Amino acid sequence: MLKKIIFILTVFAVSFVSCSKDPQPEVKLPNAFVKEFAVNGVVVKNNSSVANVNPDEVLITIRFSTDIDKKKIDLSRFSITKMSEAFELVECSDPKSLVMRIKEKLPPYEYYTFSVFKGKNCGLNLIDSYSFKFLTKMDESDKFERIPIEDLLTLVQNKTFDYFWEYAHPVSGLARERLNSGNTVTTGGSGFGIMTIPVAIERGFITRSEGAERMLTIATFLDEKAERFHGAYSHWLNGETGKAIAFSTKDNGADLVETALLVQGLLAVQQYFNLANQTESAIRQKIQKIWEAVEWDWFINSSNALFWHWSPNYGWDMDMNISGWNEALIVYVLAASSPTHSITKSVYDTGWARNGNMKNGKKFYDITLPLGADLGGPMFFAHYSFMGLDPRNLKDQYADYWEQNVAHARINQAYCKANPKGYFGYSERCWGLTASDYHDGYTASSPTNDKGTIAPTAALASMPYTPEASLMALEYFYYVLGDNLFKKYGFIDSFTLGKKWFAPSYIAIDQGPIVVMIENYRTGLLWDCFMKNEDVQKGLDKLGFTYKGK
Repeated sequence: MLKKIIFILTVFAVSFVSCSKDPQPEVKLPNAFVKEFAVNGVVVKNNSSVANVNPDEVLITIRFSTDIDKKKIDLSRFSITKMSEAFELVECSDPKSLVMRIKEKLPPYEYYTFSVFKGKNCGLNLIDSYSFKFLTKMDESDKFERIPIEDLLTLVQNKTFDYFWEYAHPVSGLARERLNSGNTVTTGGSGFGIMTIPVAIERGFITRSEGAERMLTIATFLDEKAERFHGAYSHWLNGETGKAIAFSTKDNGADLVETALLVQGLLAVQQYFNLANQTESAIRQKIQKIWEAVEWDWFINSSNALFWHWSPNYGWDMDMNISGWNEALIVYVLAASSPTHSITKSVYDTGWARNGNMKNGKKFYDITLPLGADLGGPMFFAHYSFMGLDPRNLKDQYADYWEQNVAHARINQAYCKANPKGYFGYSERCWGLTASDYHDGYTASSPTNDKGTIAPTAALASMPYTPEASLMALEYFYYVLGDNLFKKYGFIDSFTLGKKWFAPSYIAIDQGPIVVMIENYRTGLLWDCFMKNEDVQKGLDKLGFTYKGK
C-alpha cells in the first residue's frame, strides 16, 4: 500500500514539473522562392526551357531569393524525369546558390524536366514549386552509311516519287492532298506529281509504258470526269467522283492559281510523251483539250487583273486578285499563252506587276532582293511557278528571275544561319522556311513568320539556285537527322528541333518540288519540256520576256 502511494505521488510530481515548463516554440523558417536556374552556366527561368545542353556533364545551379543553410539540404525535394538519386552536390561560395551535378551521363537529344518542390528545404520555406526543361545536344554522327552524292540524289527522288506513284488516288491517279486525306486530291499538287513521272522514267524507277498509262488515266479523269468552272478546276477534288471539294466556305469553285500549277505540269508532260503510239497520242490530245478549255480571260472579272477564285454559289465574293510578287507568275504566263482565252500585256503589267510596284531592290544579309516582300517570303515563291517555267536567262522589264530566285534562296539560308530568334538547330546546314505543317498547325513560314520549323522542301527544291547550300542541307537532313526525317516517302514534311517535333505528314505540294527541282538541277528536264511549248513561247514574247534559247 505504501509503495502504491509513493508511486502515485512520484507520477504527480513529475507531471507537475513537466506541466510547469513552457513548450518550446517551433522555429519559423523564412519564406523564399527560386529566382532563377542555370544549366551549365546558361540561365533559364521558371517554366521555360533551354536546349543544346552537353549531356556528358550537367551542372544545375539554383539561385534562391535569400541565403540558404547548406547543412539542411534535402536532395529528395529535387527531381528529374526518368532518374532517381540523380544528384550530387558541388561546392559553391555563393550563400544564395545551390549547385548540383547529375551523376549519370545523359543520352543525346533527350528532354528532361527538373523540379524543385515547395516546402521545407535548405533551411527555407519555399512558397511554391518550380521547374524547367532542358534538351541535350544532338548526336551529330552519321545515321546512315555514306554514299556518292549522285546516288543520294537519286535515292531521295525515288523515295519521294513513291508518294505520287504508290499513294496516288486509285481511281483518278491524282495526288492525294496529304497523307491520310482519303478521296481528297489536290490540283496544284497533282500538277507537281505529274511532272515527277518523266523524272521517274528517265531515272529508271518505272518504265515509259507504265508512266504513259498512268498519265493517260490522269488526263482522262481531268478531261471527262473532274468538275470545272469556266475551264478551271477547284483547289481540291474528290479523286473518285471528280466533284469539287470546298477548300473553305466560299472557296468551293474555281481556283485559278491551282489550275495554273496543274496546267504547267500537263504542258510539260505533253512535250515529254512525244511518241506516235496510241497511248501517248491520246495523252497529248487530252491535255490540249484541257489547256484550250481554261477561260483565263473570263477571270479578269471586268477589271485589269486576274482573280484567284470564283464560286458558283458566291460568285466573286472572295475578291482576291492575283498580284505579285508571290508564287503565281505562272498564272499570268499561261493566261498570256492561251491559244483560246488569252489576256493582254496590260493585264500583266497592271494586275501582276502593279506597274513596277512589286519591285524591292533592298539588301538583306548583303544580298540584293529584286522583287517582293522584305527578306523574300516563304521559299515556295521561288519554286511553284518555276517547276516548268525556266528561270535561266528569264528576264523582263521588272527583273532577272534567275537573280530573284537565287537571292531569295540565299537570304533564306542566311537568315537561318544568323538565327535571330535563337531557335535550336538552325544553321547554314539546317535551313529552309516555307509553307508546311508545324507543331501547332499549318503556316507559311518565312523570315518574317518564323515558328522555329524547318521544311526540307525549302532547301532541297532550291537546289538549282543554291547548289552548295542545298546539298549541304541534303546531307545534314539525311545523314545527321535521317533517323527522324527520312521515312517511307522520303523526307517528312517538316520538323521543329527545339521541341523535338517531327511531322507525321507528307504533303503533295511540298513533296513534288523536291523531285522536280532536283531534276532541273541535274538535267533541266522539266524546264526543257515546258519551254518547248510553242504557245508558252508566244505568251512570253507577248509579255516582253527574254528567255533561254531566244
